Amino acid sequence: MNRVFVCSCFGVTEEQVRSHADAGACTPRQIASACKAGTDCGGCVRRIQALLGRGACPRRQLADEGRPLLATEFPEAA
Repeated sequence: MNRVFVCSCFGVTEEQVRSHADAGACTPRQIASACKAGTDCGGCVRRIQALLGRGACPRRQLADEGRPLLATEFPEAA
């Protein structure tokens, strides 16, 4: 398996960041809460921002529907 690491401090991959984003994390801070990426040296924060992009945030749609904003459990780090 070819893993592309976003955060070498905590061994977080692009796939994990995308998985957390799919679960509702829309900002680098929310990604950090889910997996610690971006909380040590900070060198990966721009990459996390790039992966999150500027597209629609699933949390906004959930809020508009009156549903919980974040998944109760984030996928485990692989």
